[in-house]
Amino acid sequence: MPVFEPEFTLALTQIFEEKIVFNQVLGLKVTGLNPERVSARIDMRPELIGSYTHKRLHGGVISAGLDAIGGLAVMAAIGARHMDEPVEQRLHRMSRVATIDLRVDYLRPGIGAYFEFRAEVMRLGSRVASIRMELVAADDLLLSTGAGAYIVA
Repeated sequence: MPVFEPEFTLALTQIFEEKIVFNQVLGLKVTGLNPERVSARIDMRPELIGSYTHKRLHGGVISAGLDAIGGLAVMAAIGARHMDEPVEQRLHRMSRVATIDLRVDYLRPGIGAYFEFRAEVMRLGSRVASIRMELVAADDLLLSTGAGAYIVA
C-alpha cells in the first residue's frame, strides 16, 4: 500500500475541510487518510439536531456526511493510483469526482458528543468507484451504513 507524502495529505485535507464549504458547515475534520480507508469526525452541535426532543443528529447530516466521506475515499484512491504523478496533477484529477448513487441505512439514532464517518474503497474502476461507508458513535456503536457509487472520469 502506498504512503502519501505530507504535501498530498495536507492538500487533500484542506480540500475536504476548507474548499468544500458544505463540509465546513457540517464541521467535518479528517482523522485518517490512507489509500484504502479514510475517516472524519464531526462534533455534535445544536445546529445539527434533527429531533429537538431527543437531541438526535439530523438524518440529512448523516447522509451528507456519509456522502462526503465516500468522496474523500475516492479522492484518496485516485491519489494512490497515480503516485507516479506530481501532487498538483493528482489533485486536479479529483475535480471530476461526483456522486452517482448513494444508499443510506439508518440503524440507530445519532446520539452522542461526537461521531466518526469512515469509508473504504470496494472497487476503483476507470470510470466508477464503489465505496462502503459507516457512521459510528463515540463508543464505536454502529449508527448508519452507506454505499455509494462515484464517477471518477
